[in-house]
Amino acid sequence: MTQRRRVVVTGMSAITPVGSGLRESWQSMLDGANGIGTITLFDPTGFPCMFAGEVKDFDPSAHLTPKDLRKMDRFIQFGIVCGMDAIADSGIEVNDGNADRIGVYIGSGIGGIKTIEDTANQFKDRGPRRVSPFYIPMTIINMISGNLSIMCGLRGPNLCTVTACSTGTHSIGEASRLIEYGDVDIMVAGGAEAPITPTSLAGFASAKALSTRNDAPACASRPWDRDRDGFVIGEGAGVLVLEEYEHARARGARIYAELLGFGMSGDAYHMTGPSPGGEGASRCMDNAMRNAGLNPEDVDCLNAHGTSTPLGDIAETLAVKSSFGSHAGKLAISSNKSMIGHLLGAAGGVEAVMTAMSIYEQTIPPTINLENPDPQCDLDYVPNEARSLPIRVALSNSFGFGGTNGTLAFGRI
Repeated sequence: MTQRRRVVVTGMSAITPVGSGLRESWQSMLDGANGIGTITLFDPTGFPCMFAGEVKDFDPSAHLTPKDLRKMDRFIQFGIVCGMDAIADSGIEVNDGNADRIGVYIGSGIGGIKTIEDTANQFKDRGPRRVSPFYIPMTIINMISGNLSIMCGLRGPNLCTVTACSTGTHSIGEASRLIEYGDVDIMVAGGAEAPITPTSLAGFASAKALSTRNDAPACASRPWDRDRDGFVIGEGAGVLVLEEYEHARARGARIYAELLGFGMSGDAYHMTGPSPGGEGASRCMDNAMRNAGLNPEDVDCLNAHGTSTPLGDIAETLAVKSSFGSHAGKLAISSNKSMIGHLLGAAGGVEAVMTAMSIYEQTIPPTINLENPDPQCDLDYVPNEARSLPIRVALSNSFGFGGTNGTLAFGRI
C-alpha cells in the first residue's frame, strides 16, 4: 500500500463579514467583532428576517477586470479573489515545471442564485433572446475552480464539491487526499458563497431556520445561548493552499499547520435536522481522529459548527460528549458563526482558515453573544473573549442539510 504523504497549510485567505483578507478577518474575530446587520444588498422589508452577514466594501479590482466581473456571479468573484490571495500568501510561483502538479478544489453550496433570480425575471419580462450567453457559466458551481485554474494556469485536478453547509470542509478534506496519495503536490481548496438574495432568504425563512431578531441583529447569532432562535445567513469565502510537507520544506515555505486527518459521515435521519443525539456528528469526529491517528485526549480545541439553532447546538454538544467522553469538558470550543453568521458552503473554508490560524497563533477566537448559557449546552465555549492557550491539535466541524457531516483535524508542526 502506498504510504500517505503529509499535508500542510502554506497559504490562506478569507473574505468575511468582518474583514477582506486573512489578517483583517483574523484580527476582527480575535476582537470579537460583529459582522451582522440589516441587509443592504436588496430591500428586505416584509421578510421575517431582515439581516445578514454581508461582506463590506468588497473590491475585486486587484484581480478581476470589469469584463471578468460581468461574466461572474458574486460567489465566483469571492472564490477567485480569495483563491488568488491564498496563492500569493503561499509564495508559490506557478510555471511550466509545476503547473501539472497544482490543482483547485473550491466548492459552493448554492452557487449563482443571484444570477438565476435576475435571469428568471429578465426571461419573464423580455423573453429568451435576452438571456445572457454567460448565464450558465455564471451560475454553475465548478466555475470557481474552472476560472481560477484558467487564470492562474493550474493544470492539475479541477474539481468542486457540493454538500450544502459541509461543502468547504469536504472540499479541503478531499483535496488533501489527492496530495496524500501522490496525484498532486499542491491543492488550492475551500468554499465560497453569496446567498443573500430574496428567494434564498425567503426559502430559509419559510423553513423556520433563520433568527427573526430584527430589533437587535447584532445579538442574533448566539450559539449555545438559551435565547437563540435560528441562524443568521452570511456570505464570503475561505481558501487554503495545501501542500505536500517535503515539497513545502524544500522551497522554504511558511507552514501554518498540518492537516492531520479528515472524517465524514451521514446522519441518515432527516433532510434538514440533526439526529437528536448527535450520533452522525460524533461518528464524523471519530472518523477524523481515527484517520489522523489521534486519541480524544490529544485534541485541545474545536471550531464548532455552532450555528445558533435550537436543535443543532444541543446535538453538537451531545456529539462532543459522545466522542470525547471525560475530555469534552477540557476542550476549548468556539463558533466563528457568532460573529459572521453562517456562510453555508463557505463556512467550512473560513472556519478551516481560522482553525489553522488558531494553531499558528496559539489563540482561539471567542463565541460572542453567549450571555445566558443553555443548561443543555454546558461545555467550555470560550465566551465573549479570545483565549491564548497551547494548541497542539484542533478540529473543525461542518454539518449540512441532507445529514452530511465533515470534520478536519489540524496539528501544530
